[in-house]
Amino acid sequence: MEHVKKPEWLKISIGTNERYTETKKVVDTHKLHTICSSGRCPNLGECWGKGTATFMIGGEICTRSCKFCNTRTGKPLPLDPQEPERVADSIRLMKLNHAVVTSVDRDDLEDLGASHWARTIAAIKQTNPDTTLEALIPDFQGRAELIRLVTDARPNILSHNMETVRRISPLVRSAARYDTSLKVIRQIAESGITAKSGIMVGLGETVEEVEETMDDLLANGCKILTIGQYLQPSRNHYPVAEYVTPEQFQAYKETGLSKGFEVVESGPLVRSSYHAEKHFLKINK
Repeated sequence: MEHVKKPEWLKISIGTNERYTETKKVVDTHKLHTICSSGRCPNLGECWGKGTATFMIGGEICTRSCKFCNTRTGKPLPLDPQEPERVADSIRLMKLNHAVVTSVDRDDLEDLGASHWARTIAAIKQTNPDTTLEALIPDFQGRAELIRLVTDARPNILSHNMETVRRISPLVRSAARYDTSLKVIRQIAESGITAKSGIMVGLGETVEEVEETMDDLLANGCKILTIGQYLQPSRNHYPVAEYVTPEQFQAYKETGLSKGFEVVESGPLVRSSYHAEKHFLKINK
């Protein structure tokens, strides 16, 4: 596939301020993993500058090797039993009003990491009773009893990313399945927790396919949708097929809202947890 040149609207400058430095210090001191760093998020400077970060639990090595993702893949280390308390304490030190937590896939574990997730959510809520919490979870292979461990812990928002449209899903996701992800969204919604999902565009999908994914998500109870530009982390990853224009992102937002999503965050630099605190406030007005 021919290399597609990155447009001007995707060129950003990562400035730093005092809050950025404080956030980085807490992350480094507590030996925390963040998807901000491992995922090479383009909004790292903006978010850390506001004192927000997305914590990644379960270690930094994923058992899956999706072709779009920059997270390390391989054989993970054993879970750190102190991690739930460390993350909870870091959220307290950062004085976060809204925290976002995600994880690597841990297909090597008997419960795929679900109980570690539940312990982490419980620790965060105990240490930070006034902080609202969003959890961005893997699919847990679609196992309802494991997803229930997380929904029973009652985060305020529970997110699981579709990542892309149905046709492209098997091309870029190493183990996850489109219909399994929809099943996860449905179980979240049926638990009474606000369900959220995200997709990337620029992988070769059509507008019609994006709209079909919107319909599938809405049919399964999803309330919040994020849409962002796929950026190829390295030459070994799936190539960018196109850079979607800001105008098309705005059109996706308008379409999603007209179809029935309560919140649609759509733009070239949007990622799953971008403006997450605003999503929560809007849903809970």
